Amino acid sequence: MFSTLLIANRGEIACRVAATARKLGIRTVAVYSDADAQAKHVAACDMAIHIGGPEPRASYLRAEVILQAAKDTGAQAIHPGYGFLSENEEFAQAAEKAGISFVGPPASAIAAMGSKSAAKSLMEKAGVPLVPGYHGDNQDPQFLKVQADKIGYPVLIKASAGGGGKGMRVVESSDAFIEALASCQREAKSSFGDDRVLIERYLQKPRHIEIQVFADKHGHCVYLFERDCSVQRRHQKVIEEAPAPGMTPERRKAMGEAAVAAAQAVGYVGAGTVEFIAEPDGRFYFMEMNTRLQVEHPVTEMITGLDLVEWQLRVAAGEPLPLRQEDLRIDGHAIEVRLYAENPDTGFLPSIGTLSYLEFAPHTAFANDAVRVDGGVRMGDAITPFYDPMVAKLIVHGADRDQARRRMLQALAQTRVVGVQTNVAFLGRLMRDAAFAAADLDTGLIERRRATLLPPPAEIGGDVFALACAAVLAGLGLPAARTVAAAVDPWLASDGWRLGNGAYTLPIEWLIDAAVRRISLVRQGPNWQLDCGAGPQDYAWQTQTAASASGLAVRVTLAGRELSGTVVTQGEQVHVFMDGNTYVLERHDAMAHAGDDEQGHAGGLAAPMPGKIVAISVKAGDAVKKGQALLVMEAMKMEHTIAAPADGTVREVFYAVGDQVAEGAELAAIDAAEK
Repeated sequence: MFSTLLIANRGEIACRVAATARKLGIRTVAVYSDADAQAKHVAACDMAIHIGGPEPRASYLRAEVILQAAKDTGAQAIHPGYGFLSENEEFAQAAEKAGISFVGPPASAIAAMGSKSAAKSLMEKAGVPLVPGYHGDNQDPQFLKVQADKIGYPVLIKASAGGGGKGMRVVESSDAFIEALASCQREAKSSFGDDRVLIERYLQKPRHIEIQVFADKHGHCVYLFERDCSVQRRHQKVIEEAPAPGMTPERRKAMGEAAVAAAQAVGYVGAGTVEFIAEPDGRFYFMEMNTRLQVEHPVTEMITGLDLVEWQLRVAAGEPLPLRQEDLRIDGHAIEVRLYAENPDTGFLPSIGTLSYLEFAPHTAFANDAVRVDGGVRMGDAITPFYDPMVAKLIVHGADRDQARRRMLQALAQTRVVGVQTNVAFLGRLMRDAAFAAADLDTGLIERRRATLLPPPAEIGGDVFALACAAVLAGLGLPAARTVAAAVDPWLASDGWRLGNGAYTLPIEWLIDAAVRRISLVRQGPNWQLDCGAGPQDYAWQTQTAASASGLAVRVTLAGRELSGTVVTQGEQVHVFMDGNTYVLERHDAMAHAGDDEQGHAGGLAAPMPGKIVAISVKAGDAVKKGQALLVMEAMKMEHTIAAPADGTVREVFYAVGDQVAEGAELAAIDAAEK
């Protein structure tokens, strides 16, 4: 076994590898960028090496710098994690040439499967069924358009060297093909350094099922069953589960053996995933092979009781696979969700900021327990525009799928994040969705169930105000009932006592959608009442410090009903976490904001997040229609199109291609068309 391991990655996978290495007595070395100097993965390792600037191309994609760090620290092996250089054949080859073990497949296997086009050609020769499409080398846009027209729409354009939904577009018509192709190629070039694409027929109501394979250096290869990754948004996985619902033993065996055959065809070693697209009638087609550990590997660990990172390290050190195919068993059901810093209500735009409050359900590191959290950030860390906006992965295990689903709902209800917007409430709605609960799965589920999964924001009700006001009262030092000390000397009390036991009214104003909402708290003798506009109701509360000193666990009795939640106050904002939902309220202080400038930037278009301008399609003087694409921003490895909000004429474009812009920056000005 290795004595020193360098982890050529960041975030939760680096923390995960460090934990397993520590269990095996292996010393670990972290690499970090300027943005990650104080990151969790740096603290998790025994030592750390700085490798460059915050952008991946200036740090985590610098193969020569990472290899030098391994040599300087005496590392015997490099674990590439996933993403960045994990599927880079030159990096794997350079490591082996330097006498450093690459914890992954040989460079030849990465090369064979690294190009989706080449891999599909290889699978076609091996007799594995493929989706109709074009996987060739001719990348001329007009030629590709002709191929798409022959295949028939809708078609799917995919980055040949890509993954994770990047460089991928569904095209519904011939007229939209060229523009979609250009966008895919830009995104592919930015993310993978390779703008080649392939084109396939876009299947209707398909399921995305992948098989986990593992091979050693002694010719043994097994499949560790399947994962269903059908629930996706923008071609990126949102929920993964194992085993796949409705999978028969016969189909599992057929897909598993096909995956093993694919791995053996390229002399595979280590952990890999063979991905298939499956139609409702049971037919399945090879999509691609990921020559690395997958983000969703924990669900496989949960149902098998195995540590796949330990398997990776043992295989890389030359040991045989710990188990044979006949020794592997499925125990129960596991579900994983990806907790992202993003706003589902705005098309899942990433959110950046500092995690000023972060709390999860009680969990284990990576044991086969009911709840597991894999995270690469801590409270106080920042979600930056440079990397994927994933906060953590929540994984649960149950005796069956429904128990796992209910446990996930509980875990989500105990997840609280302040500082960035997240998809926690959206994930909870997915878990409760009737189609998901019934395992009616396909890659279009989110879009198909959009009305229920992405409803308009609900009106904030009295229960939320009751919890928020309790936190305000506690912050003012007002107790829920008269104290003994106050009864002895009322002049020393600060609880709203009035001479003659008169009523005392405390107004609290909240700013909701630019409108002021007034809540009245009335103290009559030793008791309180709350009036949210529908009349006073008996009101009492208790608070205690939550998991973080910046949060309060609040219990409220309102008109005889018991309510509970967590309240986190950040300046004028009050975040209320209740029943798995998050409500953000803002205290209103008219005097404090009396001098604020109320002038806006009429006619302007603001950047929804920090990013880089990668394309501009208009200039000053151009007439535009509502919804017309004006420019394209790149942030967190994804492209985001900025469209005209109304008909009009472009007055000015304030940036050029290649410029970095801050969140909220005015990108362009449009003069509205005369009516």
